[in-house]
Amino acid sequence: MTAAEFQQIAHTLPVHAGIYKYFGTEGELLYIGKAKSLRKRVSSYFVKNHDNYKTRKLVESIHHIEFTIVDSEQDAFLLENSLIKQFQPKFNINLKDDKTYPFIIIKHEPFSRVFLTRRVIKDGSEYLGPFTSVGRVREVLEVIRYNIPLRTCSLNLTEQNIKKGKFKVCLEYHLGNCKGPCEGLQTEEDYREGLQQVKEILRGNLSPVLNIFKSKMQEHAMNMEFEKAEIQRKKIESLQAYQSRSTIVGSRVGNVDVFTILSEGNFAYVNYLRVLNGTIADTKTVTLEKKLEETDEEVMSYAVAYLRDAFQSMAKEIILPFEVEFPEEGVTLTVPKGGDKKKLLDLSEKNVTYFREELKKKKMLHLEGKTDMEKKKVLYQLQADLELQELPVHIECFDNSNFQGSYPVSACVVFKDGVASKKDYRHFNIKTVEGINDFASMTEVVFRRYNRLLNEEQPLPQLVIIDGGKGQLGAAMESIRKLDLIGSMTVVGLAKNEEEIFFPGDKESIKLPYDSESLKLIRRIRDEVHRFGITFHRQKRSKGTFKNELEDIKGIGKNTATQLLQVFRSVNKVKQLSLEELVKEVGQSKARLIFQHFHGEPS
Repeated sequence: MTAAEFQQIAHTLPVHAGIYKYFGTEGELLYIGKAKSLRKRVSSYFVKNHDNYKTRKLVESIHHIEFTIVDSEQDAFLLENSLIKQFQPKFNINLKDDKTYPFIIIKHEPFSRVFLTRRVIKDGSEYLGPFTSVGRVREVLEVIRYNIPLRTCSLNLTEQNIKKGKFKVCLEYHLGNCKGPCEGLQTEEDYREGLQQVKEILRGNLSPVLNIFKSKMQEHAMNMEFEKAEIQRKKIESLQAYQSRSTIVGSRVGNVDVFTILSEGNFAYVNYLRVLNGTIADTKTVTLEKKLEETDEEVMSYAVAYLRDAFQSMAKEIILPFEVEFPEEGVTLTVPKGGDKKKLLDLSEKNVTYFREELKKKKMLHLEGKTDMEKKKVLYQLQADLELQELPVHIECFDNSNFQGSYPVSACVVFKDGVASKKDYRHFNIKTVEGINDFASMTEVVFRRYNRLLNEEQPLPQLVIIDGGKGQLGAAMESIRKLDLIGSMTVVGLAKNEEEIFFPGDKESIKLPYDSESLKLIRRIRDEVHRFGITFHRQKRSKGTFKNELEDIKGIGKNTATQLLQVFRSVNKVKQLSLEELVKEVGQSKARLIFQHFHGEPS
């Protein structure tokens, strides 16, 4: 859309607050923005020359504009953030945070269970969190289980089932970890008291729970029940030890959110400290990619909205290093100059600086250049992230390649102790599959690979990565089942675009942090199997083993066909070219032959 074209529609834009969307010629969403006055804000893109190349590129790409009027600037702010998060337009800030955060669920059921989950569904259950660290969640759960007897079984403890005597107490009851609600030995009222204590612990409010334990300890001591009093004393010590491991800021600070930012080129790093009852409950640092040379204030404003939403923060005060636009009613923005709040800001700044330095170190190091101890550390991290039974010292990865939409081949790369073992790489010509069928090809090569290892009594890998989504993984598992190898090794699917990891039978994928060492190793393996597979394919083509459809056209030789495929990457894309585009690439006579082959005589 040119400035002249915009002037023809400028008067139709409202002067109200709202959000605007820019769309490209293909209908793709390019950018989402907010404005106090839609007409004034949108006009600014077209009435002045922009120094920023990306902004000029955005304006040149706009085909049409849509807008939504809202009641207030605050509503525009919230709607903009929601839509950016949902659609992630090309020219908006890109927040590189693809992690699914863990919650603690209090299950909606009789005698509710308490456990970790990454799935939030509307089933009436109560979800507490999210938390930034699975390790942190497990630590909290361990503290809860030590101090508050709750059931861990999945029995259907309805009143009717309990009265019928369907259940018997298990070992957890005899160990003192459960009070036996399954046999009616604990009332629902008493159980709910324990759940309330769980909620207080998870909110960082330990005083009510400690007071209950102290009261019980004194009561047992007065009744000369010294063993029971000792149990309560140990619980008190356990909770106090847990509390001391958290950074105490001061009860006067209360519940606040703290943010700092560090910018470097096109990237910014924002740290978030969540403070509950004067204690730092969580910390998270995210990476954001700037698209239109956004200011620190603009980036911070977006990050604050995103993180508060992601962690469901209800804090009424936000501590920042500078003022930002954040028009949420009832929320105070504070830029402290001293005291406890300034110390919190300094601590957040230390966290974001440390994160950036560690990121630099990680980028400089490749696994091949690390010590054996460092390699092992990455493998242990991968084992923990994927919850593998064994350390993945032997990893194999499969990928199908048909390169030009035809002539399928497959490749397998092998990594041992975290580095490529190229002598063990294998490539496969597809033998039993006619045409292009990636699923059937994957079934064939996985069977051939592991059937051979079994026949030769060679060791099996601990982890097998199938480059592809659920379909490719399912195809590979057909052969794993046929070879009776279920449980002998872990097989996962790696979705090509989203870097999601699928386990057989799971509906939900898992996403590792984009900058984690585990995902970097998986990327390295995936990139290597791509390289190896494509190299093999090219070698076959250069030896004349493969012919493509272009070479079948009379008057078109191998060199011309190769030239077109190198530029346009596939026969299908060549087929879509106009006669004029073909002429520019291969000249008039050859262009007519190719166009005529696909479309008939040009008009």
